[in-house]
Amino acid sequence: MYSIFQPIAEVLGVILNGLFELLYSIGLGNVGIAIILFTLLIKLLMLPLTMKQQKMIKLQSVMMPEMKAIQKKYAGKRDQDSMYAQQQEMRDLNEKYGVSQAGGCIQMLIQMPILLALYGVFREIPRYITRMSQPLTGIYEAITANSGALDTLSQNFEKISGVVVDWSNSEKAIVAINSFNDSQWSKLSDLFPNAADVITSNHQTLTHMNVFLGVNMSINPQAVMGIALLIPVLSGISQFISVKISQAQTGAGAVADDNPMGASMKMMTYFMPIMSAWIALSVPAGLGLYWIATAVIQTVLTVLINRHYDKIGTEEIIRRNVEARKKKAEKRGLTSDKLSGAANARNLSGRPSSNEKLEAYRKRQEENAKKVEELQAQLKNKKAKSGSLAARAGMVQDYNERSSKKN
Repeated sequence: MYSIFQPIAEVLGVILNGLFELLYSIGLGNVGIAIILFTLLIKLLMLPLTMKQQKMIKLQSVMMPEMKAIQKKYAGKRDQDSMYAQQQEMRDLNEKYGVSQAGGCIQMLIQMPILLALYGVFREIPRYITRMSQPLTGIYEAITANSGALDTLSQNFEKISGVVVDWSNSEKAIVAINSFNDSQWSKLSDLFPNAADVITSNHQTLTHMNVFLGVNMSINPQAVMGIALLIPVLSGISQFISVKISQAQTGAGAVADDNPMGASMKMMTYFMPIMSAWIALSVPAGLGLYWIATAVIQTVLTVLINRHYDKIGTEEIIRRNVEARKKKAEKRGLTSDKLSGAANARNLSGRPSSNEKLEAYRKRQEENAKKVEELQAQLKNKKAKSGSLAARAGMVQDYNERSSKKN
């Protein structure tokens, strides 16, 4: 699964390694600090998308009364005319405020591959941070110099963090060793006494790089318990606080209460932080630290961005949105006249708008009704010619009359 995102992981790994080297040059070569700086860098790179998403949420809270009015107007109506009309009114409402329903999904579509790729990076940190792979490679070479070392490793360390280790693969082996807890390090030294000095000295070097605030960033919290359990707990709490502050700042909480999907949104507000804490138990602590840093930085950005939009004002935001959409449309060859009335225009894809389809449908109904009236008039006023449409209609009418008399 994660091989799909391996190219992204490689890019992220290069960035993380660069940050680590920068920190190492000033005497702060620590994975935890590198992860926090990495998170800050990612959030700053995604700032334009974050601002667009927050603006969308803010405008939705303003649009909600009108959205509710449209939904109430067509509540319970499932005929084609009503469905077309409701879709068109919702489209016109979005046009009025200059928003796009797809806009809020863009950040999610970008974040998910990054998050999945990051899991691979944090799970195999030594593959990406060069200064960590060096002492681990030294340990592996010192151990495997012993006869039967691979069998000894397989018998005593068959699984690490629930994963079967292929000790013949040097890359997988050093990743596994990097995830050892204290008791496993001691056992490794006992199993290979002639490599004990190399194991001990390199373990100390790795501890300095790996441990942040007492937690090894390469170990799953559930494997060591203790202070490491703070990572999943803080992960859930920080994300919950971030969501609540975001709702309070943008007015999204009110949207959730009034929206038909409000119950689901409320559930997700509580469900996602709980799931985050649960997952953080069984993944490397570095990923949990990334979630915590993300939530904290996101909270700060939410407050600052919201203050920025408050200074601009909602009316000005709407004006700019509409103007920006018009400019984009004009670049595609659509004039402002074509955009001004969706009822008399085609949408951006060049297909007939919902209102055009509705008008065509009604026109066909009127034409059919008119033909029926003409046929009925012909039947009443004169005898229709044999074989004509009117004659056939007359035959049907006679048949229906005879049937009704028999009954």
